[in-house]
Amino acid sequence: MTPMTPGRTGLVAVALLGLWFAPAHAETIHVTIENLVFTPTEVTAKVGDTIVWDNKDFLAHTATATNNDWNVVISPKQASKLELRKAGTFDYFCRFHPNMKARLVVTQ
Repeated sequence: MTPMTPGRTGLVAVALLGLWFAPAHAETIHVTIENLVFTPTEVTAKVGDTIVWDNKDFLAHTATATNNDWNVVISPKQASKLELRKAGTFDYFCRFHPNMKARLVVTQ
């Protein structure tokens, strides 16, 4: 067994601290659009996560924040995504079908 030298001990300590304080991995959260409905209607995510809207309908939709912070256009039978950049509670809707509503809660 090789003895640890002071320089080597420091490197091991730095490596272990890096693992301990490493940021959490961002997640991808899917929302399905089918039959003019967002499912689920409420999602909780964190800053840095990505929301993917999977449009199963034959119509185009949007995911538009009511406060105008973001607007995502989702083509028929396609998916679109948004990386979350700030915390808050965001109610959103489809501009083309305003009866379609949902909520996104973003935490730090």
